[in-house]
This record gives sequence, C-alpha cells and structure tokens, in this order.
Amino acid sequence: MKKYIAEFIGTFTLIFCGCGAMTINEVTGGAVGHVGIGITWGFVVISMIYALGDISGAHLNPAVSIAFAFAKKFEWKEVPKYAVSQFLGGLLASGILAYLFPTSQFLGGTHLAEIIDPTRGFILEFLLTFFLMMVIINVSTGSKEVGIMAGFAIGGVVMLEALFAGPITNASMNPIRSLAPAIMSLKFDNIWVYILAPVLGALAAVSSCKLIKEDNCCSAEC
Repeated sequence: MKKYIAEFIGTFTLIFCGCGAMTINEVTGGAVGHVGIGITWGFVVISMIYALGDISGAHLNPAVSIAFAFAKKFEWKEVPKYAVSQFLGGLLASGILAYLFPTSQFLGGTHLAEIIDPTRGFILEFLLTFFLMMVIINVSTGSKEVGIMAGFAIGGVVMLEALFAGPITNASMNPIRSLAPAIMSLKFDNIWVYILAPVLGALAAVSSCKLIKEDNCCSAEC
C-alpha cells in the first residue's frame, strides 16, 4: 500500500499547493501573480519527486501512469490503483481549498481563455503534455526517478509550460489537476479537453520516443 499512499499524498500536495496558489491569487486580487503560480507548480513537482519518487515514482498524474504502462515500464494492473489514489488525493485537496476559500469561483481549476476555442485548446494541452512526457520518459524508469537532476528536469518543464501557456489553458497536463477542482467548484466547461488531451499527448510522447530511443521507452521493468 505504500506506493498508493505515496501517490495519494503526492497528488494531494500537488493540487493543494498548485491550485492553492491560483485560488489565493484569485481571492486576493492577484497577490501571488502569474509568475508566482508558475514557480509554485514547478517547485511542488520537484519537491514531490525527491520526496516520493523512490516509493511510487511520483506519477501524480493518471496520464503519466497510462503512458508508463504503454511504454512497458509499469504494469497495466497498477494503473487503476494509481489513478484512484491520485483522484482521491486531488479531490481531498480541492475540498480543503473549498473550505478554506469559500469565495473562490474556480478553486484553481482550468478553463480556456476567451481568445482560444476548444479545438485549439485541445491541441495546446496535447503538445504541453507531449513535451512533459518526453522529459519524464527519458529521466525515469516508471517506478523510480533516475539521477539527481530528474526532479529539476521534470519540475522545470512544468514550470516552463505553466509560465508561457498558463494564461491560455492554465497548462493542466493532468486530468486529475483539472477534474478535482471542477468537481468541487461545479464548473465543467470544456473538461473533456483536460481529460483527453493529456492522455493522448503522453501516449504520443512514448510513441515518438520509441523511434529515437527504443531501449529506454519500451523496456520492461526489472
């Protein structure tokens, strides 16, 4: 059970801190700021990888778990268990944010900017997750992070994408990160974009990785 508890705690921390930064920014009229939000997302990912990576791999994202299974770096039977742990952790974090900040409308949830339609938003989220998974698949084994810089590499990509794409789609790259606050805020606008695009983007990253580095992207775990 340790790895499932680790995924629960890790996803709880991810959502509480990341969505919490967005929620606090909303209720304070911008005290955290866009850059502050991006930095928060990046550093919470880095922290959770170093804290929990050697226990569960610190997926914190069902799209990542599915992609690892597709790459044969993770057992398919573990995917539903990881996804449930991640969902429960994210839901609890969003529930606590709803209690702490009842005036928040979105609780750090994701929504598309007015300047972009759902199709373009889908493409952007697909590409963001593609880039993220390309880094993840090359610095991890699926159950344990590889190398001292793995956390910074993955967290750095999250931070980068949150900084430049956050104003357009909120840079989700994670179905749970979007679904949990949507459930608590009852705002499900274009939620399909944030569930489907990350999964397909992560799978595409694994498929493309196999073309250039097959030994790393298609090997069974020991």
